[in-house]
Order: sequence, then C-alpha cells, then structure tokens
Amino acid sequence: MDYKKSFSRWLDYFSQDKKMFSKLKNIESNEKELISGFSSELQFGTAGLRGTMGMGTNKLNIYTVRRATQGLVNYLVNKHQSTTIVISFDSRINSKLFAEETASVIAANGIKAFITEQISPTPFLSFAVRELGCQAGIMITASHNPAEYNGYKCYAEDGSQMTSADTRKVYEQIKRLDIFNDIKVSDFNLELKKGMIEFIPHNTYEKYLQKVLQQAINKEYPAKCKIKVTYTPLNGAGKNFVEKILYKSGIQDLDIVKEQASFDGNFSTCKYPNPEIEEVFELGLKSAKKNSSDIIIATDPDSDRLGVKVFHKGEYHMLNGNQIGILLFNYLISQKKEKNLLPKNPIAIRTLVSSKMVDSIAKNYNCQIWCVPTGFKNIGQKIFELEKSNSENSFLFGFEESNGYLVGTYTRDKDAVSASLLLCEMSSFYKEKNLTLIDVLNQLYEKYGFYMEKTISLELNGPDANEKTVAIMEKLRTIGLFQSIGAKKIVSVKDYKNSCNLITGQRFRINFENLDIIEFELSDGSSIIVRPSGTEPKIKIYIMTSDKDKNLAKVNIDSMKSDFCSKIREYI
Repeated sequence: MDYKKSFSRWLDYFSQDKKMFSKLKNIESNEKELISGFSSELQFGTAGLRGTMGMGTNKLNIYTVRRATQGLVNYLVNKHQSTTIVISFDSRINSKLFAEETASVIAANGIKAFITEQISPTPFLSFAVRELGCQAGIMITASHNPAEYNGYKCYAEDGSQMTSADTRKVYEQIKRLDIFNDIKVSDFNLELKKGMIEFIPHNTYEKYLQKVLQQAINKEYPAKCKIKVTYTPLNGAGKNFVEKILYKSGIQDLDIVKEQASFDGNFSTCKYPNPEIEEVFELGLKSAKKNSSDIIIATDPDSDRLGVKVFHKGEYHMLNGNQIGILLFNYLISQKKEKNLLPKNPIAIRTLVSSKMVDSIAKNYNCQIWCVPTGFKNIGQKIFELEKSNSENSFLFGFEESNGYLVGTYTRDKDAVSASLLLCEMSSFYKEKNLTLIDVLNQLYEKYGFYMEKTISLELNGPDANEKTVAIMEKLRTIGLFQSIGAKKIVSVKDYKNSCNLITGQRFRINFENLDIIEFELSDGSSIIVRPSGTEPKIKIYIMTSDKDKNLAKVNIDSMKSDFCSKIREYI
C-alpha cells in the first residue's frame, strides 16, 4: 500500500472536519508515523484485531473498528437467519468508545446489540453469548499488552473464540469494504432509545458469579481455615468481579492493592500489565508484606489470566503458568476423586506447549488428556464438541501455560475469576494441613518427576518483522541446520504446518488444522516447540524437559536454552 496516497485520502476525507484534519496535519511530516499507520491495513487474525491505537488503516481507531464490525455483520447475515450480538469492553483507553461504535454499526444494520454497562472480564462476555442466545460476541480488549494497544476479539455462538476458518471468512468480507463509504453507522444514544441497542440485563452478571461459585469443590474453605490474600487487578476488569467472588467464597482478609484498583487504562504503575511477569507484583508484594498475606494474586486487564506469588519459608515465590495449572489440576482431580464427584470418563485439555506433567497426573486417575494447538479457543471448541455429543460433563479442566485456566463449561474461555476462587480455596485447604502451595508442588515433583519448562520470546523489529518471522520458520524447516541441542541428539522434527516428520519424511495425522509450529524431540524425551506469535512480531520458543533428579533437570533445560537460542539467533 502506498502510504502517502493512503494518508492523502484520509486528509481529503476529513477536510471539513477541523478536529480530525488538525490531528492528521500534526503527523504529516512524521515519516515514521505515516509508515506505521498508512503503509498497510490492520490484519484481522485468528483472534480478530489487535494493534496500537492511532490514525490510519493499520491502527485501532473508530474507522478500523467500524469496518471490522461491518464485515462481521455481513458474514453473520449470510450465515444466520436472525442475529443478535453481545459486546463487552475492558478498562483500556478507548475500549468503551470502540464498544459503543461497534454497537452503533450493528444497530444501523438492523441487528439487535447487547452491550455491557460496566467494564467486564472477557470470560463474562463468553458466558453472556450463550446466556443471551446470541450468534456472536465481541470483546474490546488487548489482553495484557501495553497501554498503547487495543483489540477486537470475536466469539461464535457457542461462546468460544471464532475458529480460524470463520475469521478468514470475516476477513474476506472486511477486505471488500471501503473504510469510509461502505459502512453503516448510527448514533449510539438514538439506537439505545429505539431499543436496537440494549444494556445487558443486570441479572446476567449475578448468574455468571453464581456459575463461578458452583466450581468450588470444598465449599467450606476458605472460611474454615482463614488465609490472608493480597489481590491486584492491575487496573483492569477483575476488580469488581474477583473481589466479589472472593468475599462470597468466605475470604475475610482481602487486601486490594490500592494503586492498581482503579480503572486506569494508562497502566501507570505497570507498563506491561501481564501477570506472567514478576515486575507487576512489585506493589502487591509491598502490600502483602504489610498484611502478612499467604498469597498474592494478579489478574490482567480483561481478567482472563491469573498470576500468583506464594509465601513460603519467609519469602514470596512466583509460580509460573504451568505450575499453577499443575496445582489446580491435581487439586481438582484428587478432591473430586475423594468425594466421588469425578465424571465417568474425565477429560482434561491442555495446549501443545503446556506442561506434560499433567499427563502423568491424569494417568494416575484414569483421566484422558486432550492436546490442542496454542490458543484457548481450541479448548473452547473441544468443549463444544463434547456438548454436541452430550458428553459435556466429562470436561474437568483446561489450561494453557500462559496463565489461562478453566473449570466448568459455563464459559468457553480462560477465566481468572474462577481460577482466583479455586486458587484461594486450594491455598486454604492445604494451609489447614500446614502446607504451602510450594510444599504441595515439591511433593508432586517427587512423585511424578521434576518437569521444567522455559518460554522465550524473540522479538523482531522493523517494518519487515512479519516477513522475518516467516523466513525464520522456513529456515528451521531445513533439518540440516543442526542435529543436536545441548548434549542431546534430535530424534524427530515435527512440522505441524505440513504434517511431516522432517527427519524421517513420514507424514503424521493431527486432529487439528495445520499450524505454523515446529517441534524438536530429543533423545531423552525433552522437546522444544517453536511458533510465531499470533498477535505480535515475535518468535516463541517453549523448552520442556523432565528428570527424576531436580539438578539434572535444571542443567538440561539450561543447556537446551543456551544452545538452541544461540543457533536460532544466527538466522534473525
């Protein structure tokens, strides 16, 4: 796309709009800004739109949001005889504005739109789709990205994120639309008065919270054994929802981090509001020490991810996403087994890059483990398959290593609200036995082996970052690049894009759509999985190993990380 020509068109279109014209003129001499905003179009990917906010075709603004909505509406009209759509938004800058613009386009097309009246978590949006009988849902969020980002995430009528096949069809509709001339839009307040836009009924929120409470196993905890909890919503949507659910569950000593309790879309106290990283716990840690809290929990701005720190032997220890998943799964399955609450054929679902330790735990309880590609939508779609075969009750737990967890089928996306509930219940349950979550984790390691995982993100910069990503993945498909990693021989290289083992040449069957993923399997059972990020210009590397000896496992994973990263950096 000729960015100068694209920019000139925006100037011409807004020539009579003094405010917009002035904004455009202010960036006219900024070549970097023009290239960033006008040299291409924002891609409608597997999760919808995500990008930085600003002027232009490659930025999140009301015009790109309107165009995406019109494309989605056109797709839905062709697919369904009648359509209603529900919309929600988080605490980010412009999230409410983008949600209202989305509703205005939907209503202008003669379709009923429900919208949340308050900032709400992503899992609530997923719940509301099914609860209100809608054919689609839209969540305005950029999850845990920095403040300059926002996004537009689409959900299907089953409550899970749209499949890649459906998003491609939506994108085909979007590409046919001129960003200014082919979009129907109305006035939000006018459509609200007419009834074409309606706020979600208040009892929907209470129904969601009741469903979350139903996921508790030992309902007498944490009131039975009191724990002190410090909670930070990281200035996001979890504030009201998590706080309410923890009080309802019996938590009496709840310390909310004041500086991160407001809906601050600038994320002034945490530049990168991601509960996977330790830095976001800085203020929570100070507050927890004053309160002598047993645990610190954090949820990201749209409250679908959960992070945890645990007080153990005088210090607060950070648990990674896999460790939280291992603990939650073991607690769920062991307690349900003890109470005779396990379904006849229990099923747990993990993503391909998540810890294989849950497989070992599951085997001990005759529980099936289903493995799906990265992205929680794939877990949601498997639940939908179970629902269609009347086997929905078999689902026990779903998790991904990037701090996403789901218990129950009331929502079809990861839910930090219910994860917070169960994490606190579990902490209280073990505290009565004089155990911290670190103690429990160590017991599990002794029983099943020391599973260790490391996730590395290699960020790629420049306007050709996406092209670099493609080139690196193709180079990795050249098996001659290297034959070993660390001291271990590579015995298999699975190319999931082409369903082929690159060493043997044999093809293999996969139960999901071919994806741009390469898995290196080593002689000792360790593995390294490489994939491009679906939302940012980066390569993600997942290193996994296990050993009965903790020190050997640590040495092995450090060696794998060092050797593989040095090799792959040669091609960046």
